[in-house]
Formats: sequence, structure tokens, C-alpha cells
Amino acid sequence: MNANDRTPADLLRSALASDPGRPLVTFYDDATGERVELSVATFANWVAKTANLLQGDLSAEPGDRAVLLLPAHWQTAVWLLACSSVGVVADVGGDPASADLVVSGPDSLDAARACSGERVALALRPLGGRFPQPPAGFADYAVEVPGQGDQFAPYAPVDPDEVALVVDGVEMTGAEVVARAREDAGRLGDGDGGSAGGGAGAVGVRVLSGLSYGTWEGLSAGLFAALAGGGSVVLCRHLERIAEGGLEKRVGDERVGVVR
Repeated sequence: MNANDRTPADLLRSALASDPGRPLVTFYDDATGERVELSVATFANWVAKTANLLQGDLSAEPGDRAVLLLPAHWQTAVWLLACSSVGVVADVGGDPASADLVVSGPDSLDAARACSGERVALALRPLGGRFPQPPAGFADYAVEVPGQGDQFAPYAPVDPDEVALVVDGVEMTGAEVVARAREDAGRLGDGDGGSAGGGAGAVGVRVLSGLSYGTWEGLSAGLFAALAGGGSVVLCRHLERIAEGGLEKRVGDERVGVVR
């Protein structure tokens, strides 16, 4: 990856320039049977559209705080990189009452209504489907995002030394996120957290994660380390519902190198 990358959005741009066709995020929901695979190019397109929604329709500016009340999901990963693209602070699981905008899943709409700013709701249905009935007081992400532009340019440069991410109450700048992600990527393939294949370092490694996005460990294993190390993620929701022997089969079928 590019040694000059200093924000998560930089990492994605470098991945897009390097190998746009390789898988980046493969998502499973073992409650619904959903499987979605996004290449770097497809993921980056979703990020661009979401960043345009943030900057344009929602009038978000660098330094604004977006509380993400979302599970570990491919659309959550998109929002994390879209926030980085605009310079918006992604506060994972934070207090909606203190946020400039809130992005909520279907199970946290009541809590999200404490936000007095813009509110966006994600149905988290298979294939990115919309709500059958849009929740009152929220923009339906699946309705709003398709018409957004496929290319994104921020109105103002994103400062890598400003806060970019808050998780479990800890604030990190964009540069700190990148540095920690690179450190984690370098350890993943050496047996850190459980390895199905091993190997020196995590360059190109495929990581299966069933961890929550509510901790740095979950965010790193489920997104940031793969971006920093040129790898990919098999992100699993409701992994506790997988059939007996299903995890071992998935590890083999997806050519997973590390299980978290």
C-alpha cells in the first residue's frame, strides 16, 4: 500500500489504484442467508455515493460528528469510509443527542430520534433493500443513495491530524487509524487472533471476522487492517446461527487465512 496514505479514505484510494477488481468485503448474514461480495471498485462506488449524500444532501462538513448506530455490516463499512472521505467524525455507537447527524439501523431508531440533526435509516435488508414503510423522521438510505454521483471530491481537504473515528469512547485521528491498522495488518498473518493459514504478515490475507464493530478490534479485523494490508474481509453477522460445521466450510470455501 502507499506509504503516504494518512486517512482511511487514502487507503481506499490506493487499493482502488492498485487492484480495483479484487474482493474487498464479503458479507454473510446467517440469520437471512444473505451473501454479498464487493470488489474494491464496487465498494469504492458505494463510498463515493454515500460521501456525496453526506456532503451534498445532508450538508455535512469536516469536523461534524456522525453517530453510527449500526452492526458490523457491509453498509456500515461504507459509511465509515464515506465519513473519512468528507472529514466527518464517525462515532460508532455514540450518543445521538450530541451528534450533528445519526445513521441508524432498524433496531435503534428510537434511540436515534434523540439526534436533533439529520437522521438516516438503513433497513439492512438483503441486496441493500429499502424499508417497506420509511420510518418517520428519517431519510431512507436505500432510497437516497442510488441517485448520488459515482465520483466524489470533498469541498475542503481532509486533515489527517483531526479526529476521524470514535469507538468505545476513544478518539483517533485519521493518521492514528491508519497507523494502528497497519500495525494490526502486520500481525494478523503471524497467528494474532487465530490463524487458519498462517504466514508472515498480512499482505493480501483474507480475514474472517464475526466481531462487533463496537470496538477497535472489531473495526480493525472487519475492515481497516484489510485496507491497510492489501487484504480482504469475510464479515459475518449472526455467526452464532451458522449450522454445525458451517464455519469450517466457510473458511475453506472463502480461502480464509485468519479467523477472528
